[in-house]
Amino acid sequence: MPTTQTNPSGHKVLFVLTSHGELGDSGQRTGFHLGETIEPWRILRDAGHTVEFTSVRGGRPPMIGHDPADPAHTAFLADPAGGGLVDTAPRPEDVDPAAYRGVYFVGGHGTMWDFHEHPALHRIVRAVYEENGGVVAALCHGPAALVGVRLAGGGPLLDGQAVTSFSHEGETARHLDTVVPFSLQHALEKDGAVYTCAPDRHPHVVVSGRLVTGQNPQSADGLGRRMAELLATV
Repeated sequence: MPTTQTNPSGHKVLFVLTSHGELGDSGQRTGFHLGETIEPWRILRDAGHTVEFTSVRGGRPPMIGHDPADPAHTAFLADPAGGGLVDTAPRPEDVDPAAYRGVYFVGGHGTMWDFHEHPALHRIVRAVYEENGGVVAALCHGPAALVGVRLAGGGPLLDGQAVTSFSHEGETARHLDTVVPFSLQHALEKDGAVYTCAPDRHPHVVVSGRLVTGQNPQSADGLGRRMAELLATV
């Protein structure tokens, strides 16, 4: 496991990053979204929590949303507790979920390929949510990790839960509905989730018990704040 800064008054939270870098056969690149990573990371650390990272294939995966002119981006990537931990991120199979009271699935289109139906990610979700009584969060395309998760009783995690994600309408508007392997919104609804969304590019965060979901990159700040509020109660 990577070395982390610890704070005895806070919890450990695991950020999960996609390692998939190709947007189907479109010729476009994808990866984990840096902005969706930085804002919740800053909020949770300011609240006294320790953030660790895992990436599907281990190590730093391909990245999108990086603005070299943004000092917050530069600072995160240079920080041993930020980009330094991303560089040495273990695979989900090598993570002990018992250590975490929160897990956050960062977005980026790559999640649609390598988060979906991933056994180790499902194991982490179930452990954090059911065994640890912790908080599960996902942003934009990150909720792909939640599709198909079954709880100990056999029912879907998402059944009856209020959620959001990147919308099918937003996918269609970008002509990516035929590029991604499935419709995330429709998959969430098929699992029994009660889906809502705001207009494209407007922030929208939904809290359903200890499950927090956000619609898009514009929702990163709100998701981080709601995570911090819930982690203060678990």
